[in-house]
Amino acid sequence: MSTPAKKAGAAMAAGPSATAVVDIDPATLPTTGAQAAALIRDVIAEPSAFGPGAVRRTPYEGDPRRWPVLGDDCVWHQQVLPKDVLATLTRSYEIPASGAKGPLRLSAVVTVHRNAEQADWENAEVLEEMMRCPAQRLRSDEVITSLNDVPSSLGDSGNEYADDVLTELGSYTSAEVGGPHPYLWGQTRIGQFTLAVSAKGSKGWSRADLFERLRDPHAGMRARLKASIERDTPKPGGSTKGDG
Repeated sequence: MSTPAKKAGAAMAAGPSATAVVDIDPATLPTTGAQAAALIRDVIAEPSAFGPGAVRRTPYEGDPRRWPVLGDDCVWHQQVLPKDVLATLTRSYEIPASGAKGPLRLSAVVTVHRNAEQADWENAEVLEEMMRCPAQRLRSDEVITSLNDVPSSLGDSGNEYADDVLTELGSYTSAEVGGPHPYLWGQTRIGQFTLAVSAKGSKGWSRADLFERLRDPHAGMRARLKASIERDTPKPGGSTKGDG
């Protein structure tokens, strides 16, 4: 989840990471909305990335002209893209109910900001949102609660592949699947780009299952982005290492 608003309230990040884009050739970066949209379609995950049984949901793609904003009422609303975003795209997937397991709802989001500082603010706002609204309403019949965000910068907690990584854990309840069930969301920032995946659990799905389903599509998007912008992530000691 990310918003363009309330930057002043993002108390947990004073500014962009010191690693931001210093190792990226500016000539490889998109500068127009059309370039950013084309790059996103090269990077964002296909259903097969989420493993056996994953299919497109309907609608498969969100409106690229809008993105979600968390209101003061802790309810998510769609608003027009802010000027600092070149392009964004959300895709929705599902592993249908089978046997003892209910449906697993999945998503991927890729956003291209105009610069790394603006992308860093997006990450900071996620932390602000969690503190402001530990319970959030996604739709009229869907809510996530008990939210807890775990941030790690380059060099922290095994993060050797991105400027910043955020993992959000919580519980998910809906009219369709009941609950609470495990909820998981993860976001990576690489320069001016943010890549996110999420999973909303249901009967029979453990938190470990959600981590397993999101790991490969998230890593795959990072790898495709780095290939597109010809970047190697600098390790804190100064050498480079790709995303494994």
